[in-house]
Amino acid sequence: MIPRRKNKVTPPPENCPLGECLSIIGGAWTPNIIWFLSEQPRRFSELKHDLQGVSSKMLTQRLKMLAAEGVVHRQVMDTSPPTVEYSLTELGKELKPAVEAIVEVGKKLKTLAR
Repeated sequence: MIPRRKNKVTPPPENCPLGECLSIIGGAWTPNIIWFLSEQPRRFSELKHDLQGVSSKMLTQRLKMLAAEGVVHRQVMDTSPPTVEYSLTELGKELKPAVEAIVEVGKKLKTLAR
């Protein structure tokens, strides 16, 4: 029998910051939403168009969750009819490099898969 090796990595602290971050960006469509909001604010219909295949219900749920987490700012515009515009908060902007890094690894994985 082969002996089990001890893990040399220090276990994450309770309420691990990595887990906290992944709980936000790990949801379906969430990295894509952050990606599309990273350059400029977008209205709901624009985001729905950007995210081919997302349902209105799912997009609404994700935007509400991201707003509650302080990642996305929701601004109701004083227009007729009223429109809502979404943008990244300062905290949301800090997630952009993480999403960009994931995109770069994804490109490499796609190349290897061919």
